[in-house]
Amino acid sequence: MKHTNYKIFKKLLSSAGYLTLFIAILFSTSCKKELNQVNPNSPTLAGNVTNETGIAAYALGGVYWSGFNYGDGWLGDSYFSLPWGYHELMGDVIGGGQGSNNQTTTMGVPDYFIADPTNASATTVNNASPQVSIIRSFNTTAATANANNALFYEWSNMYSMINGMNTVLIQLPSITGLSADKVATVKAWAYWWKGYAYAQIGTLYYAGLIVNTPSTIVSNYVNQAAIITESNTQLNNALTALKGISNQADYTTMISELIPLQCQKGLGTPLSSAQWIRTINTMLARNILLNKLSPFVNGNPAATITGATIPTMSAADWASIVTYCNAGIQSGDKVFTGRTSGANSFFSNAGGSVAGICASSNQATTYKVSERLVQSFPAGDKRLANFSTSSGTFYGDANTNSTRYSLVDGVTAGLSNIPILGTRQVGGLEIYIGPTYEENALMLAEANIRTGNIPAGLALIDAVRSYQGAGLPAVAGTSLTLSQALNVLTQERIAALAFRGLSFYDSRRWGWSYGITKGGGRYGSTIIYNKNVYTNATINYNFMDYWDVPADEIVKNPPATGSSAVTNPNY
Repeated sequence: MKHTNYKIFKKLLSSAGYLTLFIAILFSTSCKKELNQVNPNSPTLAGNVTNETGIAAYALGGVYWSGFNYGDGWLGDSYFSLPWGYHELMGDVIGGGQGSNNQTTTMGVPDYFIADPTNASATTVNNASPQVSIIRSFNTTAATANANNALFYEWSNMYSMINGMNTVLIQLPSITGLSADKVATVKAWAYWWKGYAYAQIGTLYYAGLIVNTPSTIVSNYVNQAAIITESNTQLNNALTALKGISNQADYTTMISELIPLQCQKGLGTPLSSAQWIRTINTMLARNILLNKLSPFVNGNPAATITGATIPTMSAADWASIVTYCNAGIQSGDKVFTGRTSGANSFFSNAGGSVAGICASSNQATTYKVSERLVQSFPAGDKRLANFSTSSGTFYGDANTNSTRYSLVDGVTAGLSNIPILGTRQVGGLEIYIGPTYEENALMLAEANIRTGNIPAGLALIDAVRSYQGAGLPAVAGTSLTLSQALNVLTQERIAALAFRGLSFYDSRRWGWSYGITKGGGRYGSTIIYNKNVYTNATINYNFMDYWDVPADEIVKNPPATGSSAVTNPNY
């Protein structure tokens, strides 16, 4: 079913509004210079976006087309396939297969692994092209043009979204016929997605740009902490707008115009203003959790990491997470999701998401399900029905990509009573774009465990497992130690939040993605080496914790005097 707003937005793309909306892309990549050539016979942004239908179409397109689709015609066709793919590769939820492009075969490969620590001399495998050298050698405009610069994609997507939302906010006062509460809803929409985009930038890159005026080039780069602060500012602006709404009918009408029709089912049904407020509280908690260290390495809750970009979680940080999550997403709340449709879809069913790409035989898919993902599901977990060994073992060229498992197409298999992790059926996969109930509950669980209330934390883990139909015995009331409770918590976050773009950030803050010499590493891992399965492997990922700014930005937009460093000095 076609969404009317898609048609209107596409018409606007041929106008002067095209340049306005996509100026972030313009100075991010040399291959888009033709955007300067405006057709003088085309209608202008100001001439078309004058009423409710026009601003709704523009605000919808600025998120779903500009932010999550435009410029993503490389591996897959959306933000959820390649940029999220890097997150899941570095989080070791997936492997990159063989012969695939965009550095997906290299970005998730550790510096070395030891398949059998009792015989390290025979089972240590070193990576000749470590990730840091890949990032630095391919961070060039030429590499971007050849689809080899992994740093480019997320940056261009999120700044396109920010610019689109800036344009919405500038245009909004000129719109006729909108009630005050509809105006507030559109403002909340723009502020929310700006907060989301700044969060994605600040959680991945060492530095960024704060650009809150459309079609403006800013050259003052600030550090990632300042970007997260800006994200929080925008999220709080959205809270203010939502809390001022009194006419819920006007709100419901407006929010229903802003969300693509195919997404308006399941948990993607337009959320109430109260549910949106709870979503923002959860996002504010996420901004803290993902950007502070809480190391748990080799079973040690007191592990420390040296040379990290971010500081360690404080007692005040954990207290803030508890406050936000207690006011965060509740079981059954509607949230922001994405679904495919038969036409006019901002991502495709087979190639538009990590989960869609994975949902077939491991012998043919570009992404492969990681052995480390599957090992995170306890024995007897009903959610294991999402995985199958019927396609045999894939033996990857990087060894850590080797896997016995394929992701089942959950719709075709008729899975029920558990979340479907992957499918290629149109409309069958619900992509969780923002935070969810499970994420909120598991953040609260971790905060409780870390601050001495282990029973409360375990009860929340049980609640998430029950919510997802895992069918596992309760862990609450089992007198687990701090280390044991954190082991359950880390496993459950990996399992319950798979394919949601969070895996690398969890690995980083737990210390696993850092080099062993810095106190990091991952232990007790399942791995296939020389066609043998090992279950106590040690992995030294040594991944860059926050990425350098893409060369496409700094070459065309050199840092102004006084800017923050644009390359990570810790690597």
